[in-house]
Amino acid sequence: MELINKLNWRYAAKAMNRQVVPQAKIDNIIEAISLAPTSSGLQPFEVFVVTNQAIKDQIKPVAWNQSVVSDCSHLLVFAAWDHYTEDRINMMFDLVNEVRGMKNEGWESYRQMLLKSYPLRDPEINFNHAAKQAYIAFSQAIVAAAFEEVDATPMEGFKASAVDEILDLRAKGLRSCVLLPLGYRDAENDWLVNLKKVRKSRADLITEVD
Repeated sequence: MELINKLNWRYAAKAMNRQVVPQAKIDNIIEAISLAPTSSGLQPFEVFVVTNQAIKDQIKPVAWNQSVVSDCSHLLVFAAWDHYTEDRINMMFDLVNEVRGMKNEGWESYRQMLLKSYPLRDPEINFNHAAKQAYIAFSQAIVAAAFEEVDATPMEGFKASAVDEILDLRAKGLRSCVLLPLGYRDAENDWLVNLKKVRKSRADLITEVD
């Protein structure tokens, strides 16, 4: 019930007040991102935590001049792998073996299956697949932010190629896919803050198949 109350509290803030979010809260949100499930456990994305004001100011014009980009405390940029490569796949499978201290025959067979298929696919297909995994973590970050009572504004309204250039993502084999400004609402200047949350009814949203 506490989580539901926090989710009812949250909304996509349209104005933030530049107040700095405590690092402990940011760390918890980042940990929630890390714990998000991903296909084959590959975590095919990285998250850039931007606090540099000059960089935030650079990104704002390519994000429809939305003030939350420059007025947030921390701007999270979710950047997906541009392709699944043998090195990237092996890196994660090797990490699993290292952490678990063992090799599993089924797990190694699964590795070989991915190696024989993923790197051969069209890079755009692979990027879209990786971006979907980033969105799972993105959604978890929104929930974690609500739990911490930190405002979060999901944003797809930005020119990805420009953000890629500002953060030099393409050189890292990454492409930006979604932004999440974190901060605190500026209630006096946010037209959305007092409007009632509107969602479909359960009957219109959920179909029970029993």
